[in-house]
Amino acid sequence: MRELTIEEIKTLKGGELTVAAVLAVMVAAVVAVIIYRLFMSSSGSTTLPGGFKFEWE
Repeated sequence: MRELTIEEIKTLKGGELTVAAVLAVMVAAVVAVIIYRLFMSSSGSTTLPGGFKFEWE
């Protein structure tokens, strides 16, 4: 290992895009599960963060 030069440090980029992509995939997965539960079951309920509760019969 060695210390980076000033020029090398200036070329480094963070991984913010990667974190955003992972969070977007996680949100899409949660939404997909909720939609699946809504359409494939005859009755049930689900509770989302923030106090949202859905019931179907």
